[in-house]
Amino acid sequence: MLKDNLVMLRKLNGYSQEQIAEKIDISRQAYAKWESGATVPDVEKAALLAQVYGVTLDSLLKTVTADGIGVIPPAPQGKNIWGTVTLGDRGQIVIPKAARDQFGLKGGTRMIIVSDEQGIAMIPAETFAAKMQELMAMLSD
Repeated sequence: MLKDNLVMLRKLNGYSQEQIAEKIDISRQAYAKWESGATVPDVEKAALLAQVYGVTLDSLLKTVTADGIGVIPPAPQGKNIWGTVTLGDRGQIVIPKAARDQFGLKGGTRMIIVSDEQGIAMIPAETFAAKMQELMAMLSD
């Protein structure tokens, strides 16, 4: 719910209720009522909150939960949190339908697996190849 996201985002960003209230030109008491769920912001104030926190208005309003984790804070704008998957015995995963739809992934799509210390990511092979060609062209100039 909105109130849960407001509390999480404020704390994650290290703001006080007073600081957020100042940023969107309201009283601290009005903001506190939004966090408690007693009232909700109008659309314009909600849009300002999304801007301050760097998230979409849609993600500010939705609550996403993950098995074994609980409520997940809204992802930064341009990023997505698709939920959880379970690794099969042979290392298989099923990519959530919403992610498959957004990226046009179908059975047989080749993916490149990349990682850092935090975890792994998958990139369609064609996208990865195109980016590598761009990089090589830039380096040869």
